[in-house]
Amino acid sequence: MKILVLNCGSSSIKYQFIDTDSRDALAKGMVERIGMSSAVLTHTPLGKEKIKIVGEILDHSIAIEYVIAVLLSKNHGVIKDKKEIDAVGHRVVHGGETFSGSVLITDHVMKALKENIELAPLHNPPNIKGIQAVLEHLPNTPQCGVFDTAFHVKMPAKAYLYGIPYELYKKYKIRRYGFHGTSHRFVSEQAAQLLGKPLEELKIITAHLGNGASIAAVNGGRSVDTSMGFTPLEGLLMGTRCGDMDPSVILYIMGKEGLTLSEANTLMNKHSGLIGLSGESSDMRELEQAVAEGSKKAKNAFDVFTYRIKKYVGSYIAAMGGVDALVFTGGIGENSTEVRKAVCEDMDFLGINLDQEKNLSREELLISSEDSKVKVMRIPTNEELVIALDTEEIVKEQLVAQSVE
Repeated sequence: MKILVLNCGSSSIKYQFIDTDSRDALAKGMVERIGMSSAVLTHTPLGKEKIKIVGEILDHSIAIEYVIAVLLSKNHGVIKDKKEIDAVGHRVVHGGETFSGSVLITDHVMKALKENIELAPLHNPPNIKGIQAVLEHLPNTPQCGVFDTAFHVKMPAKAYLYGIPYELYKKYKIRRYGFHGTSHRFVSEQAAQLLGKPLEELKIITAHLGNGASIAAVNGGRSVDTSMGFTPLEGLLMGTRCGDMDPSVILYIMGKEGLTLSEANTLMNKHSGLIGLSGESSDMRELEQAVAEGSKKAKNAFDVFTYRIKKYVGSYIAAMGGVDALVFTGGIGENSTEVRKAVCEDMDFLGINLDQEKNLSREELLISSEDSKVKVMRIPTNEELVIALDTEEIVKEQLVAQSVE
C-alpha cells in the first residue's frame, strides 16, 4: 500500500510518500512559508536529486495541491495517477483523553479534534486544515489520524494527575498527556526486536532528544510515565523550552518584568532552554563546539541538559523497579556521542555501562559494554513509517469490514 504521510504545521507541511510493502519513502519533502508569496516546496524522490519550487502558496489547500502535483510530475514524480495514493496518514499532535490509538478520520473524529483545540491551540488547527485540504483534493481517499499523545493515554492516574484540585482536572482536562508518543512507541518496539525478546517482558526507557526532548518509561510495551506534561513545555531542558521549573518563578518574572501571559508563554517556549542558558545557540552541535572552545555558559547549558536526562533515567528505573534497556533517539540522541557519554557516566551502579568505542560509531545500535546489565542503544526513530503502517492497518480493517457487510 502507498501512503502519503503528512505533518501539517501552521506555515509548513512535511510529507513522505511511503510504500508500506518495501517500507521505503518513495519521495519526501516539505512546503515552507505557507501564506506567503515566496513559499518554497522542496521535494526529493527516492534515488534522485532534491528539487526546489518557489511559488505563491497562500493556504494549506494550495500546499496539498502542490504536493500532489509534484508526486505526479513527469520528471520528479513517483506516481502516474492520484488513485495510486491509497490513503493519507496525518500526524496529529493532541488527541486528549479521547483517542488511545490511531483512527480513521470521520465526521465524529473531526468533531473531537476541534473539541481538543484548546489543549493544543498551536498544533491541532493546522492538523485539521491538512485533513480538510486532503478531503478537497482527494475526496475518495481514506484518511487516518495518528496522535502524539495516544501512546501515553493509558498511563496510571498516579503518573498523569497533578497536585491541583481534582475538580480542575475534571473541568479543564488538566493532566499529563505526554508527546513524541509515536517515536517512543517505535524505538521501544525496535529495541525489543534488537534484544530478541517479547516487548511485553521488557522494561525500557526511551529518550527522544532533539530540539524538543522527552523521556518515557515503557513497561511491557506500555507507557507508564513520560516527562512532557499538559503541554510539551514540561520535563527536560530543550532547545528553546525551559522544562521543569518552580511555577512561582514565572509568576515572579512576570511581576518584575511586567510580562503579559502571551509574553511569558513566549519566554518559556522560545527564549529559554539551551538558547536561554547559553546565550549562543539551541543547536547541540554548536554548543558542543562552544564547550570545546571554553565557553562557560555553553558548558552550563550542556551540563543542565544531560543532568536532567540522568535524573529522569534514575527516577524511571525506580518507578518501574528496574530497566532492561536505555534507548537514545532523535537528532541529539542519535548523533551526539558527548550527550550519551555524559548521561551514562557514573551509572554503573545501576548496571549501565557504555562501550566508548561503540558509542563513537555511527553504525552500532547496541552501544553498551558486554558486561552491562542494562543494554544501551542508539536507535534512529521513524515516526513517518509508524504513521504509514498504522494507516495501512486501519484502512485494511475498514475494507474487510465493508466486504463482510
